[in-house]
This record gives sequence, structure tokens and C-alpha cells, in this order.
Amino acid sequence: MAQFTIDRGEIRSRGLTLADNRQEKVGGRTLYFRRYPQAGLAAHVHGYSTQSRFRTGLERSMNDYLTAQNANLSTVLDSTVDRLTGATVHGNDLVLTLHPGAQRTALRELGSRCGAVAALELRTGKVLVLASSPTYDPNLVEEEFDQVTGVRADCRRPDALLNRGTSGLYAPGSTFKVLTAAAAIDSGRFKPTSSFVDPGYCEVYGKRVNNYDTTSPFGRLNLAAALTYSVNSVFCNIGKAMGAKRLVEYSKRFGFYEDPPLETPSSERAPSGLYKGTTLFDPKVDSDVDPGRFAFGQERLLVTPLQMAMLAAGIGNDGVVMRPYVVDRIVDPGGSIVVRTKQEVLSKAVKPGTARAVGAMMRAAVEVGTGQRAEIPGVLVAGKTGTAETGIQGLNTTWFICFAGRNNRPEVAVAVVVEQQNSTGGQTAAPVAREVVQALLRGAANS
Repeated sequence: MAQFTIDRGEIRSRGLTLADNRQEKVGGRTLYFRRYPQAGLAAHVHGYSTQSRFRTGLERSMNDYLTAQNANLSTVLDSTVDRLTGATVHGNDLVLTLHPGAQRTALRELGSRCGAVAALELRTGKVLVLASSPTYDPNLVEEEFDQVTGVRADCRRPDALLNRGTSGLYAPGSTFKVLTAAAAIDSGRFKPTSSFVDPGYCEVYGKRVNNYDTTSPFGRLNLAAALTYSVNSVFCNIGKAMGAKRLVEYSKRFGFYEDPPLETPSSERAPSGLYKGTTLFDPKVDSDVDPGRFAFGQERLLVTPLQMAMLAAGIGNDGVVMRPYVVDRIVDPGGSIVVRTKQEVLSKAVKPGTARAVGAMMRAAVEVGTGQRAEIPGVLVAGKTGTAETGIQGLNTTWFICFAGRNNRPEVAVAVVVEQQNSTGGQTAAPVAREVVQALLRGAANS
């Protein structure tokens, strides 16, 4: 009960309050209980804090700051004085990086479908969107939990409490070709102009790996065209030439094989990489993995939307991957800043020239290739579609990743995943990304 005598700090983003308190008198004492004015807008990020069901999200991982139990000197002094004088202890506020208008757009565009959207400011690492569908209303968790667990959506396992943006694991399909192309060029093994012949398939271990469209082989083409039109056979052959271990090495440069670095609880984040069952799998030798299927995002490869946004951001940022963060600053009750998050380079994944070459290929994919539904007049959009088999007849996991900006300058990176679709990433995920990009670039924080 002592926790509820503390006036817990607010959580807000760009002036919009996401979490605050309501007061109740209980046995002559003033208690503070959590209230979420925006319901499910960013529920998977801030989570909930309740009497009976404990905490999730930032409410859990940042609890010490929110309850003024952190070790910062000013907070210790203020909270100690309050306790000694019998005054109410006031927690610190969290100010987030989220763009409420774009967050709302992401949820609206996903609609009743299961999926997620992650968006980053690519030069800083700020998380601008982290939307998971279906969402839930954290105000219902305490007394109407069955309404949370009973949320329905257009997929077989809706699970509204799962943060699909950071712990949802999906086969990335052809979006992974961006990483394969970057590794191929950065290693010096291939160039955008490297020539291939596409018969409509390639052979790995005596078995055919077909293009998504098996009716029209491309014949002779170069690597740039292969990414533009998402030709499986070319990337299959690149995978065979590069080997699985080299591709894993490059994936680690972009943040794969580690929990996505974020302030949310570690239990709500999952690493991307090759999996054997539920265990992350790092191949010892190339033959441990089918390199052809791995190179175009199948095999046992599973990724989160946040990781794929980091990949797109790294390409758009001249090969530099910034550490993502969602808490911009922590402010004490008097308005002074307790902690401000510092921007940090996570890795220099590939050379700038490599990133620019792959970025040009991604731009062509939007202008004339498989990602044309993401095109926005007057805006740079460079992206890649993905359509991954699920093992369920006729249903795919569909993707789109991109970086985009005004004045021909990359500003934001977006990753969209939509579960169990009977079409392609270009048809289902790319339009979602387009709307989110437009919302981000409009700068309408609360629209």
C-alpha cells in the first residue's frame, strides 16, 4: 500500500498525457491509482501499474524514477524531506519520444489486423512510433481483465498484451535482402552492377528455391535490379557464395542476436536471428544453415519490427546504427531535468558507400519495383517489401521497411509487419508505411 501513497510521476509525449493518477480517500489516507487518458494509444510502451496485476512496460522498468526511489541526489533529498514531514512524495515524470499523431495513424492503418509498426528518427535513434495491434485499454486491467484477454482481431492468436513491435518474432522474407545486399557489397564480393542470370529458381542442396512469381524469369540482370524487383534466385546464389556465417556476422553489426536496446523491460524484448525452436542459434559452420533461403529471409530466421526499423535506419544513415530510445528525459516535480537521454552510436554496420548504394536500390524498389504503393510525391522513400511463408496455406507474413525524408534527405525509418495475409507486403504493408511516413513528416504531434 505504501506505493499507492506516492503521487506517481506522469508519462507524457509531446504534450499528450499517457499516464497520470486519480486520487481516492481510503481509511483517511490519500491513495493514488493509475489512469491512462489515451487508453490503448501507446499501451505496449508505457504498460500498466495496478494493485493486483503488478506492472508492465515503462511502468515496470522505470518504476524507481516514477516513485522517486531513484538514487539521483535531488530526488533523494526531496523525497526524504517529504517523508520526514509527512508530505506526499511526488514521483518524477517521463517524457517520451513518441509522435502521438503517427502512433495513432499506425494503429488506424493496421485496423483489425494483427501486426506492428516501428519508426525511428534515424540520426538520433528516437523511437517515434511503436504500435502493436491489437492494442488494449490499460484502464481495464485491474477490474475487467477479461476484456483485455478477450480482445479479438483478424489473426489466430490476437494476444493483445504482446508487444509485437519488440518481442513479436516473424520471418522477415525479402526485407532481409537489404541486409544481404549490404553484406555482399560491403564485403567486396559483389557490386550493384554484378551480373546474374535468373531462370526463375536456384538450387540449394539439390532442391529448387523458386522466385515468388515463378511464371516470368528475369533472365540476365544485375544486383540492383534484383533488389528492385525482389528476385529470390539472385539472393539465393549470393547466400551460397557468401556463406551463412558471413551473413550472421553482418546481421550482428545491425543489432541482431541481442535484445533491442530500449528502456522497456528485458522480458518484453526479443533478439532477432536464426532460431532453433525457441533458442537463438549461431551457426558454427556454413552447412548448419541453408544459406540460400537465409539470404532472402526464410530458413529459421526470425526478427522483430524494431530490429528491421534499425536495419532501414542504418542504411539511411550512411551505415551508422543509432541506439534506439523512447524516454527522452526524466523531469522532477519542479520541472528540472533529472536525466536526459544521450544519443549513442550502436555500431558502424557498413561503409557509407555501401549504405548509399543499397539505399539507391531501395529507392528504385519504391519508384519502379515492388514497393510502389509506398511512394509519396515530392518525398524521398526508399524501401523493400517482404512476403514470408507462414506454413498456413495461403497466408503470409507481409512486410515493408523503408527510410524517408523531405528535400532528398533521409529523416525517419519505418518497419511494418502484418500477420496472416493472403497477399504481399507491397499490397498490405507498404500502404501502412506510406501513411505513417506522411504523419511523421507533417509534424502534427497530436492530430
